[in-house]
Amino acid sequence: MRRNLALTLGIPVAALLLALVLNPSPERHRQKIKDTMGQRSPVARALGMGALAAFASNYHSLGLASYTTAGDRTLSVGAFGLVYVLQQ
Repeated sequence: MRRNLALTLGIPVAALLLALVLNPSPERHRQKIKDTMGQRSPVARALGMGALAAFASNYHSLGLASYTTAGDRTLSVGAFGLVYVLQQ
């Protein structure tokens, strides 16, 4: 009985703590934006568009996850140490 309760409470608590610790930093978001935009378009890479978009992005942390925006567009989302750059 106690073991089931410990597992039932322990696993979600461990997942939440892991999400808090692994929440991607602003630098990780910006680097991923820069790399992804350069991979998607050689012209964008040559013109430094990825670096410009990364520089202009605003980082927002939700504690368990994070995202970046530029104006009213969401550029990237991240959680558990992973960052995904959304389609432009």
